This record gives sequence, structure tokens and C-alpha cells, in this order.
Amino acid sequence: MATTRSAHTVWDGSLTEGQGVVKFDSSDIGEYAVTWASRAEEPNGRTSPEELIAAAHSSCFSMALSHALTQAGTPPTRLVTSADVDFQPGTGITGIHLTVEGQVPGLDEAAFTAAAEDAKKNCPVSQALAGTTIGLTAKLA
Repeated sequence: MATTRSAHTVWDGSLTEGQGVVKFDSSDIGEYAVTWASRAEEPNGRTSPEELIAAAHSSCFSMALSHALTQAGTPPTRLVTSADVDFQPGTGITGIHLTVEGQVPGLDEAAFTAAAEDAKKNCPVSQALAGTTIGLTAKLA
């Protein structure tokens, strides 16, 4: 069954002087302020498209890795994944780096790294971001 998730943004003003609010419509988890400065300089309590991509990528990757490990007979006890999305004004997103640490009983480091590489390649968010260089660091806890 296909699903659709929705969000919307209301933006007032110019790019550099304006501000916006992004609202998560599907989950109703809230509204979050966004500005050019929070994107290109310091967050100062606001989000950015890149932070939202990082959240989507870290959660999607974790689900894909958990599924792959479970299907292989070594379900994880815990996965902690972070995603760092680099943004360069005037250029755009220049790269993403995933870092995962896992607790996976019965699995060695090499097998964990191989599973993580496969999840990086096959998670739907990674596939959607295929035009971007995606790095990975994986280790067992």
C-alpha cells in the first residue's frame, strides 16, 4: 500500500531577510521556524532543509539496516545513526555522511559494515538522494 506524507511551508519576505515556518501536516508534530541564516550560518533555534533531510535519512537508513540484519538472522538490539548534511550557499548540498553504531549480537565488524553499506545503497532516502555523495562510518558498540 502506497502512502503519502505531507508538509508545507509559509515563507514571508525575501530570501535573506525573510522567514518561514514549516509544518508537518501528516504527523502534526509541530511547526518549525526556518530562515536563510539558519540554513547558511547558525541554526539559532531554527531548522533548515538540510536538517530535515538529515532526520529523514538517519531514520530511513536505521530502518533499512534493522530490516536487513533481521532478515539475515542477526537482529540488532540497538542502532544509533546520525546523518550530517553539508550545504554550501551558491552550490547546494555537497555531501551527506551517515555514522552508525550498532549492538548486534553474533555479528562481527566486517559483516556489520557490509550490511550498513548495503542499507546505505538501498534505503529509499539514499536512493532519492543518489545525485549526492553519501559517505558512511559503521562500527559495533
